[in-house]
Amino acid sequence: MKSEAAGDMSAEEFRRYGHMVVDRIARYLEEVERSPVLSRAAPGEIRASLPKAAPRAGEGMHDILADFETKILPGITHWNHPGFMAYFAITGSGPGILGEMLTAGLNVNGMLWRGSPAATELEEVTLDWLRQLMGLPNPLFGEITDTASSSTLYALAAAREFAAINPPEIGTAVRPLRVYASSEAHSSVDKAVMTLGLGAAGIRHIPVDDSFRMRADLLAAAIAEDRAGGARPIAVVGTVGTTGTTAIDPIPEIADICERERLWLHVDASYAGVAAIVPEKRHVLAGVERAHSLVVNPHKWLFVPIDCSVLYTREPDALKAAFSLPLEILRTPEPGVTNLMDYGMSLGRRFRALKLWFVLRYFGEDGLAARLREHMRLAQIVARWAEQSAAFELCAPVEFSTVVFRYNLPGAEPEAANAANAKLLRLVNESGEVFLSGTKIRGVQVLRLTIGNLRTTEQHVLRALELLERTAEDI
Repeated sequence: MKSEAAGDMSAEEFRRYGHMVVDRIARYLEEVERSPVLSRAAPGEIRASLPKAAPRAGEGMHDILADFETKILPGITHWNHPGFMAYFAITGSGPGILGEMLTAGLNVNGMLWRGSPAATELEEVTLDWLRQLMGLPNPLFGEITDTASSSTLYALAAAREFAAINPPEIGTAVRPLRVYASSEAHSSVDKAVMTLGLGAAGIRHIPVDDSFRMRADLLAAAIAEDRAGGARPIAVVGTVGTTGTTAIDPIPEIADICERERLWLHVDASYAGVAAIVPEKRHVLAGVERAHSLVVNPHKWLFVPIDCSVLYTREPDALKAAFSLPLEILRTPEPGVTNLMDYGMSLGRRFRALKLWFVLRYFGEDGLAARLREHMRLAQIVARWAEQSAAFELCAPVEFSTVVFRYNLPGAEPEAANAANAKLLRLVNESGEVFLSGTKIRGVQVLRLTIGNLRTTEQHVLRALELLERTAEDI
């Protein structure tokens, strides 16, 4: 039983259990491969194991940590497992975890510069480092948000402001606004458009080519058609590394259209943008220097614990105009400082820059490039395997570290082939050794293997391929 005295945990107790927690995290990272990647908990099992109400009297940390082991860990899908290859990987690296711990200890709110000058200025410096690493132009305003969903929402809010849209008076005829994205764009774009009040009809999805890239000619035609129909186009979202196939939209061609039509260009590079840190991959961001905004997520493929999304823009005034609403209690006298609360929805802002700073410093430019390069090398092993296999086929180009493929059943009806691939995915995931994801592209069920975990080696990748082949034979 813990002490009932008023106040916080004592420094002595914090130190004792803090050492225990750090040791447990270290042991977890060492031993994570011993656990099945995908949690085997049944729906409701974790909830049923927990009390229905909070305790009346406080409980000791020993009991709390014991319940963490027995009640919480069984419900964890291990994103830090080297066999986690389902989604764009989120590796909580050692330096990132340590930075996150210090962030929690400091517990600052970075909404205002004066709230903690280091929180604001480190964010400015660290995001400029990242800008340079990716070869992006200078100057760019950057801010850290939670996820790409928020970053894209903010960018499109700025786009609406950039288009000088004012709230109409009731009863006034309004030209409907339009945002354009490819049919392969992430659903967060649709959500942002709906959240901004433009409705489901406010976004128009542009068809893609055989490589799943937005067709610029059809984009231009859609804009012309909407203008003729009385709608007002305001923005285009291009993608570098789409969720399904990691395709790269033709950003230079899209930029030409946006400049001609005076539209905001937002680029979603949340997964793949960091690939530009690798010198030979710098070309993947070609044309992005002409975009008005760009999102990249260090928590996806730069080894920063979730959450950490970076929004860059060359139009910070439009972003600020969309969100700045000063409150008297938050007015500050310091001239020339940035108050990051003015550039988004949240007043409360976690000190996310600290963990990103730790990661950039610990690995350095060369270390980051080497790890990204290795992940892309491993992906090419999978791609060659799929191309050379009699049982599998490659379904999309492999530019980064994600491979899209399928189990090939010659002569099978489409529904039967889709069912076989879905079954293969389920059985492989049930092995506990790997966790892959699946999706449909043009109605065809495919499998996705994404490499982005610091602990994933060639041995793990080859084992995944072995499991796929063996399970396909069983099917």
